[in-house]
Amino acid sequence: QVQLVESGGGLVQAGGSLRLSCAASGRIFRINAMGWYRQVLGKQRELVAVISSGGTTDYAESVKGRFTISRDNAKNSVYLQMNSLKPEDTAVYYCNANVRTTLTIRGDYWGQGTQVTVSS
Repeated sequence: QVQLVESGGGLVQAGGSLRLSCAASGRIFRINAMGWYRQVLGKQRELVAVISSGGTTDYAESVKGRFTISRDNAKNSVYLQMNSLKPEDTAVYYCNANVRTTLTIRGDYWGQGTQVTVSS
């Protein structure tokens, strides 16, 4: 089993910054892509940013230039630096990882979510 634990959410004023962290633990053979998603109550979960095991990144258009995703493979961790936050960034943010638990078995795992609230 694999666990993802997020931290770093909170309340911030518009224009401010937050840094989210997510650490994976458990039966891990190798972690492939890691990413951050967000969800507003009543809406579908949406991709915010993703990073491959080699460091290639991709972002939702709405956060390009403001958010930066990074990872530390030695720590099985992924981070999301969020700058110039806007009220529309308010959501629950979820960490996701595609993990190989053995040489031939892999699956998608999710964190419990962390609330980010941006006040205007």
